[in-house]
Amino acid sequence: MIRILGIDPGSQRTGIGIIDADSNGASHFIHCEAVSLLKAESFPERMGLLAEALDRIIAEHRPQQVAVETVFMARGAQSALKLGQARGAALATVVRAGLPVHEYAPRLIKQSLVGTGAAEKTQVQMMVATLLKLEGRIQADAADALAVALTHAHGNAHATTRQLPPDWRGRRRGRR
Repeated sequence: MIRILGIDPGSQRTGIGIIDADSNGASHFIHCEAVSLLKAESFPERMGLLAEALDRIIAEHRPQQVAVETVFMARGAQSALKLGQARGAALATVVRAGLPVHEYAPRLIKQSLVGTGAAEKTQVQMMVATLLKLEGRIQADAADALAVALTHAHGNAHATTRQLPPDWRGRRRGRR
C-alpha cells in the first residue's frame, strides 16, 4: 500500500487529496480539502499559509509520494507568475519533507481518468467520486488534487519525476 498526496496548486486555493493505492490497482480515499489562501493580507503571506498547510498535512497523513498538476495556462502574465509561485512554495515544502515529486499535465490527468484529454471538470469530478466511492459533491480544487493522485496511482509512465539526491542538503553552492 502506498500513500499518495495529490496537489492542485493555486494562488487563491490549493487542492489537496490523499489516497492509498494498493498493489491490486484499487485506490482508497483518505482525505481531501481546499486550502484557502485568501485569509492572508499579502501574497507572500499566502505562500506561507500554503507551506504551513502542507507541513500539517504531511505530518498528519504521512504520504510516501507526491503527485502535482503542472501549469497548463494562465489568463495573463501576472496570473501565471502567481501560479508559478504557488507551485514553487508547494514543491519546496514537499521536497524539504524528503518526498519524491511526480508531475502530470492536465490533459494526461483527464485522459487517465475519463478517457479523453478534453474532458470537462464535471466529468473528472464524477469519475473521482466513482473511483473513490465518494458520495456528495467534492469541492473542485480538492477533486482535482484527488484526480492527480489517482493518475499517479494508475500508472506513472508519463510522469515527470523530480527528486533531489539524498545528500542534497549537504552540498555547498558554487562548488563543482
